[in-house]
Amino acid sequence: MSDAMSDWKKTVWPEVASARASAGLLALRLYAGAALMSHGWGKIQNPMHWMDRSPGAPPGVFQALAAVSEFFGGLGLIVGLLTPLAALGIACTMAVAVFKHVSKGDPFVAHGGGSFEPALGYLVTAALLMLAGPGRYSLDSLVFRRR
Repeated sequence: MSDAMSDWKKTVWPEVASARASAGLLALRLYAGAALMSHGWGKIQNPMHWMDRSPGAPPGVFQALAAVSEFFGGLGLIVGLLTPLAALGIACTMAVAVFKHVSKGDPFVAHGGGSFEPALGYLVTAALLMLAGPGRYSLDSLVFRRR
């Protein structure tokens, strides 16, 4: 394998974490992936028009990208396949969601009404998985593990 390809793999798929850390990453991936798939399920049913049609609603193509990133990104996290790509899509979607909530004046935590707490939590989770990798209990580890 060429050095450039080896360097690329090291950047995209970091060293495999210890068994203990990998168990924690697996738990996080399963929880976040299931929650994201649940959020994305309704959106993927009508991906171009799941938001209200009010002025300022994003165009259908951006709604579809968000639906795909939540549903299929969540699936990617659960099985741990192409985790950096899945996490990147989720991070982009959640960054937009955080910005939208903050620009509306929503609080960090709300007791009824909108808040940016959930979107920020998914954004931080996606960032962690991009930086740490999916761990050894993932399809990424099985397919892309350095030998």
